[in-house]
Amino acid sequence: MTKLRMGEGILRRKPIEHIEETKATAGPRLDRSLGLVQLTAIGVGGIIGAGIFTLAGTVANETAGPAVLVSFLIAGVASACAALSYAEFAGLIPKAGSAYTYGYAVLGEFAGWFIGWDLLLEYTAIVAVVAIGISGYFSFLVEEMGANVPHWMLGAPGTGSGHRVDLFAAVLCLLIAGLLNLGIRSAARFETFVVVLKVLVVLLVIGVGVFHVDSANYHPFFPFGISGAFTGAATVFFAVFGYDAMSTAAEESRDAQRHMPKAIIYSLAISMVLYVAACLVLTGMQDYKGIDPESGFSTAFKSVGLSGLADVIAVGAIIGILTVMFTFMLGVTRVWFSMSRDGLLPGWFARTHPTRHVPTRVTWIVGAASALLAGFVPIGEAAELTNIGILLAFVVVCAAVIVLRYRQPELPRTFRTPGMPFVPALGVVFSVWLITFLKWQTWVRFAVWFVIGCVIYFGYSYKRSRLAGS
Repeated sequence: MTKLRMGEGILRRKPIEHIEETKATAGPRLDRSLGLVQLTAIGVGGIIGAGIFTLAGTVANETAGPAVLVSFLIAGVASACAALSYAEFAGLIPKAGSAYTYGYAVLGEFAGWFIGWDLLLEYTAIVAVVAIGISGYFSFLVEEMGANVPHWMLGAPGTGSGHRVDLFAAVLCLLIAGLLNLGIRSAARFETFVVVLKVLVVLLVIGVGVFHVDSANYHPFFPFGISGAFTGAATVFFAVFGYDAMSTAAEESRDAQRHMPKAIIYSLAISMVLYVAACLVLTGMQDYKGIDPESGFSTAFKSVGLSGLADVIAVGAIIGILTVMFTFMLGVTRVWFSMSRDGLLPGWFARTHPTRHVPTRVTWIVGAASALLAGFVPIGEAAELTNIGILLAFVVVCAAVIVLRYRQPELPRTFRTPGMPFVPALGVVFSVWLITFLKWQTWVRFAVWFVIGCVIYFGYSYKRSRLAGS
């Protein structure tokens, strides 16, 4: 009997039918101030970053050649399948938490906990990885200006001679946490401004670079074969999501049921157009064998005598990658806030600022945790923490949208995923396929984090859940 009750307990679901009632109940609340433009900017800010400024050159040089364009298109199609599923849920369940909340409402409490707990680690690690990447660009620019930076503050232990801490990366994490704690309205204004600057830099790159394209550089188009383009897709896939983290801000949207689906689709569409155009320019300006894997566009512009613009691109890369940190720190804090408000983690974490209505406690904790990772963990090890959770979240969301469409077809949906059930099923297939590319060390780290999560869930969350007494 106890086992039966336990089985029923972990499958208990948040009631979608009363979503408007639960939204208005007493408890910690977030400030609804984001419009469609701000939401789209947050999505674009999370998607466009290292993909254009780093990964495009890396994949072109080492994996796909000019077919890096095809790699981004394949990854874009795979990501779009998940994005359409997210869009349906975002219009149906306008609550903070994204994949955690969707999984909780459709597949049950333990499935929701599983994804939420995983995203806490994944999103925090992404913030740290991006901070380390920005720190590298910053150090390069400082040295280019002739300044001498002490070696002890240039990287995590083991990454270079005399390195003790990546101080700039750690401080940057704390600065983003401080920005988010100013309130979502002020933070979103800053994010929108920076995203506009980033898009302008990308358009400048495309607009100038197109006049230096040599069509001979496109031959051979598949130097590594078709398989190289597919392998490249597995790499660049991690540059074509970000809307998932943006969807965690549903409760801070003025009209989430209408705006969230549009923002998800708009942000991915805008980003993919820029990715494709940038890849065409990059591989057209320079032979793929000569593209620098770390700073592709800078070297490409130097190769055609535009060194001044190359420095502008380096600054644009720093600005562009900065917005990724903002989006994913926003995401992890909102997932944590939602889990705490639901009773799965202590309610102390769900306390919001009395006037700014943001979860300040959680935000500072995430800022400190990401700062420690960024300051003391090499980028390679930190990056290995970022992959599996996102893909598993995509699997859960794509599967859940199919289940809910057949379980409760009558629910009012402001957006309906087209091609049901084939489109979300394709999202599941793509995500599982990409999971097979992950290293065994990633699975070991994931298993350890999952075991810790199970101990917390069955030792605390199962009994303290707000649904436990219902």
